[in-house]
Parts: sequence; C-alpha cells; structure tokens
Amino acid sequence: MTTRIRRKDRDAVIQSLRAGVVPRTGQHLIQVGRTREIETLMEDIHRIGDGGSAFRFVIGEYGAGKTFFLNLVRAVAMEKKLVVANADLNPDRRLHASGGQARSLYAELMRSLATRTKPEGGALAGIVEKFISTAATEAKAVGTSTESVIRIKLEHLTELVNGYDFADVIAAYYRGFEEGDETLKADAVRWLRGEFSTKTDARRALGVRSIVEDAAVYDQLKLLARFVRLAGFSGLMVSLDELVNLYKMANTQARNSNYEQLLRMLNDAFQGSSVGLGFVLGGTPEFLLDTRRGLYSYPALQSRLAENTFAGSGLVDMSGPVIRLSSLTPEDFFVLLQKLRHVYASGDESKYLIPEDGIVGFMEHCANRIGEAYFRTPRTTIKSFIDLLAVLEQNEDASWQALVSKLDITADQDCAADLPPEDDEFASFKL
Repeated sequence: MTTRIRRKDRDAVIQSLRAGVVPRTGQHLIQVGRTREIETLMEDIHRIGDGGSAFRFVIGEYGAGKTFFLNLVRAVAMEKKLVVANADLNPDRRLHASGGQARSLYAELMRSLATRTKPEGGALAGIVEKFISTAATEAKAVGTSTESVIRIKLEHLTELVNGYDFADVIAAYYRGFEEGDETLKADAVRWLRGEFSTKTDARRALGVRSIVEDAAVYDQLKLLARFVRLAGFSGLMVSLDELVNLYKMANTQARNSNYEQLLRMLNDAFQGSSVGLGFVLGGTPEFLLDTRRGLYSYPALQSRLAENTFAGSGLVDMSGPVIRLSSLTPEDFFVLLQKLRHVYASGDESKYLIPEDGIVGFMEHCANRIGEAYFRTPRTTIKSFIDLLAVLEQNEDASWQALVSKLDITADQDCAADLPPEDDEFASFKL
C-alpha cells in the first residue's frame, strides 16, 4: 500500500523547488543515492552522541547538491536527538574577525538552533528550560534548592572559556523563570545568543563580566555543546555553508586567520578535545584545492586534508575529513523526476500527471536542447518539469507530448548561467 504524502509536506517541497531553493523539510521524499556519504555522516552523528566529536568538509562543484546534503544531515541529526545549528558564511559572518563578523555568525547560529520538537529554529530558550526542569526534578528528589543543583551540574563547565559567566546566566534565567521576570529571562537569552555588544550592558543586566566576543565564538560553541548534553540532548551539530566566501576574501591575513580557526576546530575534533560537538562545512573544490587562496594555501591544513593516495580507480576512502560529492547522473536524474511526479501527486499513483514515457521524453528533449548540463546543474530543468506538471494539472485537455515539444528552456539555462555561482544552491538532488 502506497503511503500518501501530507499536503503540508507536498507543498513545502514543490513550492521550494519552483522558487529555486532547497526544501527545508521533506528532503527524504526526493532523496536519491548517496548511500555511502549518508552512512559516513551517520557514523559521525553516533560519535557525537557518544560524547565524541566530528569534523567534515563536504566538497562539491556548484550544483552538486551540497546545500541539500547539509539539510538532509541536519534533519537526520535532529531525529537522533542532536541539537543542530546552521548558517551561511558571507562577508558579515566569518569564523574569525575583529569587527563583530564572528559574533554575527554566532548570533545567526543561535537563532537557527533547532531540535526535533522545534525544527524551524529558535529552540535556545526551550533547551534552557528543559535543563532547568531536569534540575528542578533532581532538587525535589534530594530535598535541596533548584539553583544549587544547577550550580553543581554546571560546575565542570567553569574550566572552559566564559564558563563561570555561563553558569551565572543560566542561574539568572532560572530566577526570571521562578519570579516571572520576563526581562531577566530575555536578557539571559540575549547573552546566550551573543547579542550583547558591550560588557557594561551585560554586567548591568545580568551581573556578568564577559560577553560572547569575536575571539571566543568557537569556545562558546564548545561550551554550548556540553550544556545541551546536560539538558538531555545527545550533542550539538553545527552546519556551515558557503565557505567559499572565505576563499574570496581579498585580505591574505584575514583569510589565513579564518583558516587557522578551521585548523583549530579540526585538531580539537581529531584529538577529542571537544565533547559532543560536530561540524559539517560545505565548500567548492577551488576553496579546498587552490594553493594560492584555498585551504591548500595553508600548509598545516593541506597536510591534514590531502587525499588518500591509495584511493582512486574506483576505490574510495570516507574516513578522512573531506567528503566529495559527485554530480548527478542521468540515471539518478530519472529517479529524481519519478519522485517529483510522486510528490506532486501527494503519493497517489492514480493521480500521476505524466507517464514514465513522458519523463523519458522530457529528459531526451532537455538533452537535445542543452546537453549534459541539464542533469549536472539541473535547477532550471527541475523547475521546468514542475511547471509542466502544473500546466497538466490545471488543463485536463493538455497533452504532455505537445507541451514537451514546445518546451524551450535554453533561454532559462542561459539566464541561470548569468547568476552568481553561489546562488545555484538548489542545483542537484543526488541524495
């Protein structure tokens, strides 16, 4: 018996595809291939859940499906009780900076913080309240105050940067929670999100002497990873996309400072210094391999990220920090269009708007019009296919043969080629 697809899930996928962006939900409905890559990231998720750490670069050409892959991993991580955070790097969001760009990245990560019960983000306050609820239950069982239990549970965090103030902020949130002081709770969340710009404001509001500054962003993530485990979650996974923006930085010193931060994160993951924390980072081959401006321009990173010389000629090694995503194949693309047809019909085979012969005809037409690019960077092609289904749905007398013969997506493809490459994030769904 075929499982029907809920209208909400169906619309989330179709509307995103028609807009040319990656769906945030329902990725499993259009997942194709990539079994080895998914299994590798699943191992990372289990390692994080066991208190370990992980660090992966997901490398692929523009249109190879990096954004889709990162979103899929994010969804799987939430199902495994991890807290996830994601953000795109841009000129105002960097891993290392002195003008607030790193703090801006941290603030975006905190706004996107998501759990299985709150997948759209904004889960920070809920995580804090879950921790407080657990502490209150333990306090009641032993006959002591909740705040004293909170202090005891957070005591081992004081060995980390900002650990003392972190414990004070959580205690302040608890007081606001107990006393109904919404201002105090809001100030505590602001501090946790890195939204205080001066230490004076933080001291006036919460009595703490530090704030999340550019230099302490990574340390704050390590602190948060340990805290979410205390709150009952398995760990924290951070997903960062568009790392090509580091490659584009004109200032060599600033670029190398960001690469040095990546090296620190990688070393901590390999040496087990971070607890319950994983990073999945999306970038292009140029970002990785360019010896003048890419990661390979930083010798310490090049030695750690170099490919296994024994892998090749059909052999792969997924144990290293770099996972390479290949482009979509015609066979995968055919399966993808079948799945899109299925989603469009809400999972009801009797409502398919086009037969398999129609899918083959559509692909042949695309191949004749624009060559193999239609399946290697297929955003425009997929949008055209959904447009075709929309016309067939709303015009019962329409024939797919006649529509396909009139289809001309060459101009659309040319327009897509004029876009900045990083805008082609939708590109491939080979997953």
